[in-house]
Amino acid sequence: MGRVETGVLKPGMEVTFTPVNVTTEVKSVEMHYEALSEALPVDIVGFNIKNISVKDVHSGNVAGDSKNDPPMEAAGFTAHVFILNHPSQISAGYAPVLDFHTAHISCKFAELKKKIDGLTIAVGVTKGVDKKAFGTFGKVTKSAQKAQEAK
Repeated sequence: MGRVETGVLKPGMEVTFTPVNVTTEVKSVEMHYEALSEALPVDIVGFNIKNISVKDVHSGNVAGDSKNDPPMEAAGFTAHVFILNHPSQISAGYAPVLDFHTAHISCKFAELKKKIDGLTIAVGVTKGVDKKAFGTFGKVTKSAQKAQEAK
C-alpha cells in the first residue's frame, strides 16, 4: 500500500523499487478493495505485483515507472535543512537519521553552505538530487523481462 506522489500507476506497468532495485509488473491497482484502471497523485492505493516476495520490498521503498525516469538511490543531494532543537554545534560530518515518509535514512552533511539565524522554524526542502548511475544490479522478474522484450 502506498501513496501516489507523482505520475500515474496502472495495471500492466513495469515498476522498479528503490533502494532494493527490484523490477516487476503491476498486476492490479485497488482503492478500498475496488479495482482501478489508474491511480493518480494523492491517491492512497494498494497494488499487486508479479513474482516478488514480501521479503524483497519493505516499508519506505519507492516504486516508480521503470521506463520513464526510474527511481534510483541518491549519490547526494542539496537541501535546506532546519533543525529545531540540537544540544550542540552542527558542522560538516554531522550524520543524522532523516525521516522521509515512512523511511528512516542515515545521511552525512558533507558541507554546510550557509548558516542562518537560530530563530527560523520550518521544514526541510530538497533543492537537487544527484542520482547514482543505473547499472545491471537488482532483480528483474520474468514478467518484467517479457514486457521489456515486447516493446
